[in-house]
Amino acid sequence: MTIFDAQRGRVVEVPGGSMLRIVGLAVIGFLIVILLFSAVTRVDSGAVGVLTLFGRVTGEALPEGIHLINPLKTNHELSIRTQELKETASVPSAEGLVISLDTSLIFHLNPDRAAEVYQKIGPRYIEVLIEPNLRSAIREATASHSANALYSGEREMVAKQIVAQLADLLGRRGILVESILLRDIQLPNTLKASIESKQQAEQEALAMSFRLQKEKQEAERKRIEAAGIRDFQQIVAQGISSQLLEWKGIEATENLAKSPNAKIVVIGSGKNGLPLILGQ
Repeated sequence: MTIFDAQRGRVVEVPGGSMLRIVGLAVIGFLIVILLFSAVTRVDSGAVGVLTLFGRVTGEALPEGIHLINPLKTNHELSIRTQELKETASVPSAEGLVISLDTSLIFHLNPDRAAEVYQKIGPRYIEVLIEPNLRSAIREATASHSANALYSGEREMVAKQIVAQLADLLGRRGILVESILLRDIQLPNTLKASIESKQQAEQEALAMSFRLQKEKQEAERKRIEAAGIRDFQQIVAQGISSQLLEWKGIEATENLAKSPNAKIVVIGSGKNGLPLILGQ
């Protein structure tokens, strides 16, 4: 084989076997570089890596970070962060009425069972497993409660029932349920108006009862006050006698007689013999 020698500035002959060895070494070196790059994989933050070898899940799960793996293996990432699944469903109540219910399921993937989830359910586990089970749990929970109860005060009980059912079902498949939020409940307009009218009537009845109770308390206060005045008058009346009145009259006459004002005193002309004092 003929090649050009740049240093010597001339064409030289190279044996064919040596050239093949050079090309072979170059190819091997290139393959080694590719394998080295293939052997290094990265798992993003908040994810877990599931390894497969020729399509078969090996059962290995890689945490976030840089890892050195078999270059023939493939890394598949699954999120282990907390996720929200919103669902709007028309569900029946205990009376058979159709209710529109908006919910939010809060959940995350169990990182220890990520390989099992990927193998048995696949990366679309939300659509395949969680969504249909959430709809079923919602329908089962609302069917055991009346529409009035759902609208007025039993939301928390319904939410707990849904969480209990999903936590058991999804937990066995590697999905951890954190909570469920019942964002909104829409009843039929006629039923909603009826419930609101009933609640308004109950509030008015409570207000009337409060006013009546207040009036009764005020009447009782006045009765106690009148009884106190009556008792006071009786005590005062029992302590006043004719002798006391005469003595008070004498004291008043003496005080008036001592006054510097001009006056006429008529002795023995007043009632009970008390003098009359006429001012000029």
